[in-house]
Amino acid sequence: MVPDVPEDGKLANNIIYFARALRRAGIAVGPGQIVQAIRAVHAVGFADRADVYWTLRACFLTRGEQSAVFAQMFRLFWRDPRYLEHMMAMMMPAMRGVSEDSMAAPAARQAADALLDGPAASRIADNPATDNAAEVMIDASGTTSANATFHTMDFERMSADEVREARRVIARFELPAPPLISRRLQRADQGHRVDRARTLQSAARRAGHMSCIHRQVPRRRRPDLVALCDISGSMSAYSRTLLHFLHAIMHRANAGWSRVHAFTFGTTLTNITPMLAKREVDDALQAAGQSVEGWNGGTLIGACLREFNVRWSRRVLSRGALVLLISDGLESGDTEQLITESRRLQRTARRVIWLNPLLRWEGFAPNARGIRALLPHVDCFRSAHNLATLAALAEAVRQAEDRGDRDRLLAMMQQDSGVMQ
Repeated sequence: MVPDVPEDGKLANNIIYFARALRRAGIAVGPGQIVQAIRAVHAVGFADRADVYWTLRACFLTRGEQSAVFAQMFRLFWRDPRYLEHMMAMMMPAMRGVSEDSMAAPAARQAADALLDGPAASRIADNPATDNAAEVMIDASGTTSANATFHTMDFERMSADEVREARRVIARFELPAPPLISRRLQRADQGHRVDRARTLQSAARRAGHMSCIHRQVPRRRRPDLVALCDISGSMSAYSRTLLHFLHAIMHRANAGWSRVHAFTFGTTLTNITPMLAKREVDDALQAAGQSVEGWNGGTLIGACLREFNVRWSRRVLSRGALVLLISDGLESGDTEQLITESRRLQRTARRVIWLNPLLRWEGFAPNARGIRALLPHVDCFRSAHNLATLAALAEAVRQAEDRGDRDRLLAMMQQDSGVMQ
């Protein structure tokens, strides 16, 4: 039986255009997947829309959370008769006066943004009757960044343009380093400590006459910053943006950090400090992407922390460094190992601040075993899902007593343990 394929011979081109639109929407699609999709659609046939949908979905998607964006992209791209109406509605949600599902709305905006930036834009431009509509839609998208809620918008819900704007804002972020008080002393005009050696030397030069008392105070030195960033599949919507944040900190001359070290981890640990040292952020992240293994893969937090503690801890934490642990805590490995290694990390570092995007949920509770294992061994627990939370991080770094939501969640864990007993 010969598969039912359109006679115009443009099926392959349409699938290629569709794959490019998916990439602009944030779904990683490679050349091998495109070839596989073309062959699969030829084999399945083009008579049933549902068959084509599930065929392309099986070829292009690697994670379940991508399904919402894919469904919107498929509906809009593959000749929806109300295509322009949907595009207008998604680009201007405020004019509709209708509340949308919390998951469908960001997926729809992401799909519309990706299509307007690619072949969909040319389709609209070819129709003079819709030129004004397309212009209005683009203007509506552009004004989203200027909205008062932009800084509180979840990175996961941002369109491609909004993500680019957020990264431009992040490039101007500062994370001032609180100075450390050293045990070494230095000369000073005033101070509670008497510099006995200098005072006695001065008196000896004046035949025992003590004309003045010299003072000294403890030295202040700049601390080090160590960042451990989770790049597993569950963190994909946040890890790249947070790496932009780390790059900005590393190249901010007036931040006050002595040295900044950056590591990524998923199933393996990788030191990306030399890559982030590149001045241009795009070059830095491209170099990091080429050297890192396990992007969008699984999570073995305990094993990666063990590798860090064994290989890198003495090198980068010996001067009392502050540690930023960026992860959702969804461990798939040995929980006992995670408890052991996180405890060791806390003892070695001056302070451990855990940034977890899952804290964005109002009803968040420490139910996952990885989160329950990590939480007692960090000093501060905060969210990192939008620009506002990253800006507030500076205050948490300055205040050593700031614990974020750590104590509240630990109390919840103790209550749960009491109920179970």
